[in-house]
Amino acid sequence: MSGTLYLVGTPIGNLGDLTPRGAETLRSVTVIAAEDTRHSRILLEHVACTTPMISFHAHNESSRTGEILRRLDAGESVAVISDAGNPGISDPAERLVRAAIDAGLRVVPVPGPSAFLTALIASGLPSGRFRFEGYPPPRKGKRLSLFDELKGEEATVIFHESPRRVARLVGELASAWGERNVVLAREVTKKFEEFFRGSLVQAAAHLAENPPRGEYVVIVEGARGGAKLSEKGVLGVVRDELASGRSLRDAVRSAARVGRWKEQEVYRLVRR
Repeated sequence: MSGTLYLVGTPIGNLGDLTPRGAETLRSVTVIAAEDTRHSRILLEHVACTTPMISFHAHNESSRTGEILRRLDAGESVAVISDAGNPGISDPAERLVRAAIDAGLRVVPVPGPSAFLTALIASGLPSGRFRFEGYPPPRKGKRLSLFDELKGEEATVIFHESPRRVARLVGELASAWGERNVVLAREVTKKFEEFFRGSLVQAAAHLAENPPRGEYVVIVEGARGGAKLSEKGVLGVVRDELASGRSLRDAVRSAARVGRWKEQEVYRLVRR
């Protein structure tokens, strides 16, 4: 009989946030696949868990996936944990889960804390609709293209970012999106937990005066809904985009999003 793959959510800072079910699952499985075994050892010792661990991270995900599937097929039960939060969100596990499902194996989620959801509910920004983007692309071109794509998104937009890059992220968002409300959630659930609330411009100034420390969740207000732009307004957006060096294709896409037009309609308008 095949074993079970458990996806166990772990604390994002405070070790007391591990659920009783999560702790019991970690004690009962055959082996734990951990993103960082040294880091996870602290958690396991906290809950008196002696289950052996193997490493499972971005650099060995391909090889370990095959090994874990063989263990499951042999009847072993495996728990996957990340350094913090639920496995498969901004860290390895997605490929493993898909492979286990394709192989007809049982996958059981054991939910735990989530950094971006925990920050969102305390942010004060709308939480009924949101778009989670994880870590933005490191390359500037791809990053700016993403920000352009998200410019007209009316749902709250959420990013993860490191202390080394968070100031750059906020500054680029301020340039791309203008005056919007943002919440910077730092070290959520930890001793130095901090929430900064203000505009993107104010947040950029705050980070300039207070050197970033710890991991950040950046939560940005969505684009404010409004009426469909007039033909003159849409053409104005296209002209501004072209003047900034954008291609016609990108200019039309941007104008369509901002103006609430279909791209084909914008193309027809431009070609009149």
